[in-house]
Amino acid sequence: MAATPIKQEYRLQNLSCASCAAKFEKNVKAIPEVQDAQVNFGASKITVIGAISVDQIEEAGAFDGIKVTESAARALERSTPFYRKKENILAGISLLFVMLGYVFAALHEETHPLPIGMFIVAILVGGIGIFKIGFRNLARFEFDMKTLMTIAIIGAAIIGEWEEAAVVVFLFAVSEALEAYSMDKARQSIRGLMDITPPTAIIKRAHGEHFHELELPTEDIEIGDILIVKPGQKIAMDGVVISGISAVNQAAITGESIPVNKTVNDEVFAGTLNEEGALEVRVTKRVEDTTIAKIIHLVEEAQAEKAPSQQFVDRFAKYYTPAIMIVALLVAVIPPLLVGDWQHWIYQGLAVLVVGCPCALVVSTPVAIVTAIGNAARQGVLIKGGIHLEQLGHIEAIAFDKTGTLTKGQPAVTDILTKDGWSEDYVLQLVAAVEKQSQHPLAKAILNLLHNKNLPELIPTEFQSVTGKGAYATVDNHIIYVGSMTWMATLATVDKSIENQVQQLQKQGKTVVAVVCQNELIGLMGIADQVRDESKNVLQKLNALKVKHIVMLTGDAEPTAQAIAKSLAITDVHAGLLPEEKLMAIKDMHAQFGAVAMVGDGVNDAPALATANVGIAMGGAGTDAALETADIALMGDDLTKLPYTIGLSRKTLRIIKENIIFALVLKLIALLLVIPGWLTLWIAIFADMGATLIVVFNSLRLIKVKKLVKKA
Repeated sequence: MAATPIKQEYRLQNLSCASCAAKFEKNVKAIPEVQDAQVNFGASKITVIGAISVDQIEEAGAFDGIKVTESAARALERSTPFYRKKENILAGISLLFVMLGYVFAALHEETHPLPIGMFIVAILVGGIGIFKIGFRNLARFEFDMKTLMTIAIIGAAIIGEWEEAAVVVFLFAVSEALEAYSMDKARQSIRGLMDITPPTAIIKRAHGEHFHELELPTEDIEIGDILIVKPGQKIAMDGVVISGISAVNQAAITGESIPVNKTVNDEVFAGTLNEEGALEVRVTKRVEDTTIAKIIHLVEEAQAEKAPSQQFVDRFAKYYTPAIMIVALLVAVIPPLLVGDWQHWIYQGLAVLVVGCPCALVVSTPVAIVTAIGNAARQGVLIKGGIHLEQLGHIEAIAFDKTGTLTKGQPAVTDILTKDGWSEDYVLQLVAAVEKQSQHPLAKAILNLLHNKNLPELIPTEFQSVTGKGAYATVDNHIIYVGSMTWMATLATVDKSIENQVQQLQKQGKTVVAVVCQNELIGLMGIADQVRDESKNVLQKLNALKVKHIVMLTGDAEPTAQAIAKSLAITDVHAGLLPEEKLMAIKDMHAQFGAVAMVGDGVNDAPALATANVGIAMGGAGTDAALETADIALMGDDLTKLPYTIGLSRKTLRIIKENIIFALVLKLIALLLVIPGWLTLWIAIFADMGATLIVVFNSLRLIKVKKLVKKA
């Protein structure tokens, strides 16, 4: 019986480009012990089937300086600063010599050797990587963007346009540097997710008749081990509580806005925060099977599926460039064979080659995209690449997370109901006095209201916390109990009218805090996450932009979700969702509506953000993992920037189409002048430069785009 092939995953560092990834994969597959290998460029991982060492894999990637670590290892990746990367240094040097070239051209004639020399140095420094691949592709008759660039630069050099060639080389070097930067930021999402769970944990294991505590790496913790979690610590593994009561903030996994009370037999997740009491948890899953590990896997798979599609100009170049070369050759050779005059027709052929110089086509897309991304950055929107800007323009449906996105993500007191004879302000002061000793988010909401009303704080004495129920203290000569309605019902009589008030508040999605004084229930407080002031207006603007469908996805319970949705006039709501379920909801929307955007702020949103055509993160309140996984981040935590960004994307798409049409039409008109033999190098240069200038100036119109949706 044949042995089952060994399948291993490794993480990669310094994987710089998609073509390098393809070459690396080919090299690994060529190793005799390897049966198969697959590189995930987006997640910077390789899956290998076969018995192979890390050294062998690194040797296969030595051409690109690729470093390899085992997938489970928490290796610290050394991040190279942007200004120290080779491609960025070369782009900077190229810019320096371009500027020197223009300075010397202003002091001397343009044909003087000094400015020409500066432009040549700029071309060689900034274009060395382009030329290596471009000439190799030309030798193999492969025509991609770098082949296109090589021919464009040669064409510009032939007609003596050294400065044009130098500027084109610099712009392309900048676009390459931005692509590398974008990929680095995307890969940080995986590292950010890994950092959510602690690398070690304290466990209790049986040793004979006694238990011993020891600290172990999470990779060494086994199913059945007892995890000891102290107040304020993160839970390291998925498991079930076997001892203790505490409030656990599990927003990182479920997206719930308010911590959940956990007691014996309740499930807890790795990466969640234990806030109050001590817990003992029996581990139910190994580290690679935890919920957070699944989230990491989902993000990686989504990134692998979402490799950028080949740009239109790159595809067009495979046909356009060789066609122009063939036409130029035919113009230079066929007419003189028939009518003579070789000098004239060779000149015409050279002019055709110059007209065909694809500079305008090359810059038609990147100039528009870079301008739009720069505009967005000034408006507080981070767009991580042109592909995401373009995709946003095709969005048909948008899914919103609730907590921290449509809402503020912070509980606030919404209702204070008091018994006759007790004023709202006095009850608030009594409750705040008890809660000032607590670190619970609900306590913070009560104290915030007290301070906002400028009410004086009362001094509590004999404070006692009752884990999982609430707290009590002596305040202003009264014993005040504050906590859950269930607990208060054991301390005071609760009549039918009070029960109805509690149910009414709960139907509105609010958490109810009850107050008892001496055996008498004196008040109720409703606490809920608050809708952002701008949310309703933003949704109206999205409808005006003809976004076909808007849905709310949340980990919160159904009553809370429906209450928020009703206030925002959202009719499609999915509540109680775990990360996997949010991801499936996005896939269902994609099947039904086409292009889908997801707006979220939590780690639990990361798989959905990565799976959506465009993932949009709230930057101010958002977690690092959501920000890194998302394609677009609203850095000021300002939801009003979303309609602006969609409008900007659609305008950019229109301008890109206009640019391509301008460039092709102008060149076509110039090429038609070959028929009567009127095409000259001057006309060719004018057509080429004219098309380039039109494209650039048309793209620069995006600088002034600010409030595209005001008219909507």
